[in-house]
Amino acid sequence: MINARNFPGRGKVAILRTRPETVLDDYYKLMRLCEYQNNLPQEQETLLKINISWQIWYPACSTTPWQLDGVIRALLRDGYTREKLIAAHNNTVVVDAKEGAINNRHKLIQDHYGIRDLQTNAENVEWVEYRPKQALAVLDQIFPDGIFIPKAFIGKNVLHLPTMKTHVFTILTGAMKNAFGGLLDENRHWTHANIHDTLVDLLQIQQDIHTGIFCVMDGTFAGEGPGPRAIRPYVKNTLLASSDPVALDAMSAKIMGIDPLRVRFIRHAHERELGVGNPREIEILGDAEIANENWHFEHDSDTFASWGQKQIYHGALKPLEKPLLRSQFVPWSYAASNIYHNMYWYPFVGAKRAEMMLNTAWGQKFLQYSEGLPVNPGANDKRPFLALTAASVTTFAALAYLALRRKNS
Repeated sequence: MINARNFPGRGKVAILRTRPETVLDDYYKLMRLCEYQNNLPQEQETLLKINISWQIWYPACSTTPWQLDGVIRALLRDGYTREKLIAAHNNTVVVDAKEGAINNRHKLIQDHYGIRDLQTNAENVEWVEYRPKQALAVLDQIFPDGIFIPKAFIGKNVLHLPTMKTHVFTILTGAMKNAFGGLLDENRHWTHANIHDTLVDLLQIQQDIHTGIFCVMDGTFAGEGPGPRAIRPYVKNTLLASSDPVALDAMSAKIMGIDPLRVRFIRHAHERELGVGNPREIEILGDAEIANENWHFEHDSDTFASWGQKQIYHGALKPLEKPLLRSQFVPWSYAASNIYHNMYWYPFVGAKRAEMMLNTAWGQKFLQYSEGLPVNPGANDKRPFLALTAASVTTFAALAYLALRRKNS
């Protein structure tokens, strides 16, 4: 439905500096700079593809409340009707989207504006086989029995709401990666060994099934390090938008200090002419000086959990990928991720960083959206991890003792 080589705003990115007091108006200005209405026909329904990378609130990790608020306000102001706006969420194997929508204040904003919900993992959501009109790089090989996508996504506009952050598998995550959760089901982790080419395939699919694509990226908080969850957040006061997901990700990468054309998914999308990935060919609208900044973000570090996954996808454990991640044993990997991130990393590391960010102007802005709700209730509790560690040590000691007794008997 979208001509990849000739759509309005191809190769253009709007960038603005913002602050908490003006951010909602700045989002409107940002979107108008891109003439976003040329890409989102009002007669069609528009999916607001919310990014929830963690069910707890963590700065730079998921769509911000002012990002969702500002975008909805802009759409309504320009005549889009709330009845044709749909907030699209998806679970992952390790993230509960409903809990995430509460903790990240998305539900409060949706309820305020009366925006209906689409949970792609809900039982009533129909998934249909997608038959590509052009050759794909990897998805038809990863899913030889068929590529299935939500029927509700077909024939609608999509407005992506990513944040600026680095990522352990894709170097950075942004507009193109935001389609990953919505279009593929909970077996999407099968693609991690070929994640870059998967993102390019997904952009091609989007251009085929959607009536319009637009992307609004929040960099008020931005995250470096082993994203999307175990990042170090910084206040960066930056907003970006584009109808070209490739160009938007390229400029986000460049500002964070990453060469866009060294990022496989950006380079391949550029080479396949699905968008513009070369910064020299991108037109900057708005505060052009931001495009020349270099934040020197670290983008090649791992957590223990992501290091282990990379060993399975690309390293010494590659022969075990299918038995470990595509069989009845796969729940072990979900449990390991949850233990690491939710029981260990956030209580012992992330909570301190989140508390620091709550003391910034943007953190106070987040609290304004909270309406008295607690921030991440129970997530700081270290006792479950300490109890699990004690139980593991006790079990190991008991087994070692029994083994020693057998040896000596």
